[in-house]
Amino acid sequence: MADRTPDAAHQSGEPCGPSHQAPTTAPVSWGLQQLTSLYKLFVLAMAMFEGRSGQEILQLAMDEVPRLGRCRPEGCYLLTSGHFELEAVPSAEALGGHARRDLPDPAAQLTALGGEDGAIGFGAGGWGWATGLRCADGLLGYLVVSAPQPPPDDERFLVYALARPTGAALYNADARRRDREYARQLFRAIEEREAVNARLTALVAELEGQRTVHEVLARADVADEGEAGIARAVYELTGLPTCIEDRFGNPVAWAGPGAEAGDKPDPAQRERLVHDAMRALTPLRRQGRLVGLARHHGEVLGTIALIDPEGTAAEAEEFTLGHACTALSLELAHRRSLAEAELRMRRDLVDDLLTGSDEGGAYARAEAVGHDLRGPHHVVVAQWRGTVADDRFLGAVGRAAQGLGLRSLLARRAEMAVLVIRGKPRDAGLYEAVAEELGSVDGAVGIGSLCEATAEIPHSFDKAVRALTVRGQSEPSHGTIAYEELGLYRILDRGKDSRDVQLFVREWLGPLLDYDDAHGSDLVPTLTQYFDHGGNYDDTAHALAVHRSTLRYRLQRIREVSGRRLDDVDSRFNLQVATRIWKVSGSVPEGEGKSP
Repeated sequence: MADRTPDAAHQSGEPCGPSHQAPTTAPVSWGLQQLTSLYKLFVLAMAMFEGRSGQEILQLAMDEVPRLGRCRPEGCYLLTSGHFELEAVPSAEALGGHARRDLPDPAAQLTALGGEDGAIGFGAGGWGWATGLRCADGLLGYLVVSAPQPPPDDERFLVYALARPTGAALYNADARRRDREYARQLFRAIEEREAVNARLTALVAELEGQRTVHEVLARADVADEGEAGIARAVYELTGLPTCIEDRFGNPVAWAGPGAEAGDKPDPAQRERLVHDAMRALTPLRRQGRLVGLARHHGEVLGTIALIDPEGTAAEAEEFTLGHACTALSLELAHRRSLAEAELRMRRDLVDDLLTGSDEGGAYARAEAVGHDLRGPHHVVVAQWRGTVADDRFLGAVGRAAQGLGLRSLLARRAEMAVLVIRGKPRDAGLYEAVAEELGSVDGAVGIGSLCEATAEIPHSFDKAVRALTVRGQSEPSHGTIAYEELGLYRILDRGKDSRDVQLFVREWLGPLLDYDDAHGSDLVPTLTQYFDHGGNYDDTAHALAVHRSTLRYRLQRIREVSGRRLDDVDSRFNLQVATRIWKVSGSVPEGEGKSP
């Protein structure tokens, strides 16, 4: 088949390849009308470069197409990622009342042009042309126009002339868009940099403040100023009055106006405050105070409060308070650790002194805990009825001794508190002080013999225990008693393990003891109280909580069962001695020395 001419292709409306070029120069036959149209395109081109967007440029171009002759616009297709996509469609005014025709398979047809201008085909027939929108970098897309019949060359040239500035304007608009995007990114980067710089500045200031907090608190720690130093440091750092309290709300140290010790809070309120503060992750604000806890291994050791009725404390003050609480917890935990270590050393030393197992190193160990073991000492024991000899009891005894100015070593033995005291306790002062600490007088203090050397301490301890036992079995059973005051009991105490003494008790009290065991009576205790009260009926009956007639009956039974006369001097003396031995020893072996 012979090749078809361009004019034939134009007449048939069939697409023609890129060889069918539109005129790229103005015909020489142009007159004033064509030059006027060209001038209008120049003016339009200037309008396109006035900072318009790509869509606006394409709309201007398509609106101008009908004014150039018989062509009408059908759309603008731009090359995006290697594919032609419809970017803009003509307005109704540009179509002149006609319906826009869709280009069949636009990607394939436009790609087939190979970047050149050329004819394209519409399914409904007619003439179609794709004029390239180009820039210095190459093809940007196509302006697609149509006409019922192929237009003359001058009109096609005008379409070509329209496409040239349109492509340049699109490239310029895209460049402006890229510049604006770059400017936005640059501005955003500058803003982000400024924000980062601001954050860094704030962080540097915060770190500087934290460094200052560490330095001030470290200075207080190095100066070994304790709670008072920490309170002054916090006041210096925050400018807020500061109060440090122990676990129970007792003021320990304070700094700044208005932080002086006030009334001790109600225990229930204090417990609620501590409980709420333990649950909070940050310092707790309560009644115009910002409160932080000093904790060690979960145990609350104390609190630090910033007096802040106006609520001005912020993150910096909370940071200072938190680190101050840490410093306080370390201070209190260290102090407690030292106290517990010293207490263990003291108790171990007392245990060894009581058993006599460390005579050689006792003096050095005593010096290590601040006690001079050289010189006269006494062993003192204390026991309270119904009170376990725990740390609370030992604390009360220790505070009582310290309050009296007694230099002592304190330990625990069985249910007793044991003190090795330099010198001798003054009268009943220790008993009265312990009774005041415990809020109970139902206890006794026994004082052992004088010790001139550590080897004598075990003997002094035994005698102190013996004195305490006698006091507990006497009337009254509370108070202070020294071993030197035992009198006859000292002689009986030395013979408490003698068989002769036990036989003596059985000889004089055996029938009464056997009778009490068999009948559940109290003849021996009655006789003991009778002698302890000098034979006074009223005092004895009162001590036994019985009537005088009951006492008289019991004394008569004692005469009958024992076969002894209470008005006989020898019998009375021997019975009184036997009751004293029985009271001191507490028991007599059965079956020994029974009366026939």
